[in-house]
Amino acid sequence: MAGSVVKSRKRATPKPSLTQSLTPAALRCRKKFLRFFPGGFADETYIDWERGYKWEAHERWLERLEPNAFRGLIERGKHDEVAEHAVKVESRTNLLFSFEKMALRDAVRSAAGARSFAEGLFAFLHGPGEDRTRFEAWCETVAALPRRQTRVLTWPLLTVFGFIAQPERHVFLKPNVTRVAAREYEYDFHYKSRPNWETYESLLNFARVVYRDVRDLRPRDMIDLQSFIWVQGSDEYEE
Repeated sequence: MAGSVVKSRKRATPKPSLTQSLTPAALRCRKKFLRFFPGGFADETYIDWERGYKWEAHERWLERLEPNAFRGLIERGKHDEVAEHAVKVESRTNLLFSFEKMALRDAVRSAAGARSFAEGLFAFLHGPGEDRTRFEAWCETVAALPRRQTRVLTWPLLTVFGFIAQPERHVFLKPNVTRVAAREYEYDFHYKSRPNWETYESLLNFARVVYRDVRDLRPRDMIDLQSFIWVQGSDEYEE
């Protein structure tokens, strides 16, 4: 037909898959996780071995220490109830070593220790100010808790309650496993043994990198991201 114009159609360029954009180290770590848990974060074995008990701890936490209830206990001076519930919830997990569990129980046994712990933890989780300011104040609180035999200020003890209470926001740090995982992932983890904001921020950034690389597997929160990191560095998952 005279005057007709044939419009050429450009072929759509296929988007590269997520795995094509991964570094070789990230791809190796992803494959390792999926060898143990082929269903990813929805895998029944994964739920049983890794996610289930951590999420149950979060739910038990909220039974007594959701934000409004937590605030009410603080206002009524029920610091011992806060400490008792926190210790009880954590004790049903395997997140802390036995010496850390003992140090925590000793630290909150006195009225002064329970008060410092309860008020410091509430400020860390729900207080005003920037993340760094609240975290550093929490470090100071834990460092000043009463101590009998074993030190209280360890990375696991410092990070476990944020992880249990707010898994959408906070992550748990086991130093040795996390350093191995970071090395396997070829992530530059800025670790120092004494708790500090720079190391914690570096861990949060590591979790964000992992989320970016496994987002198609639909991780729900920091529980899934911490579990992925754990699989990379723990002796439990040696191949």
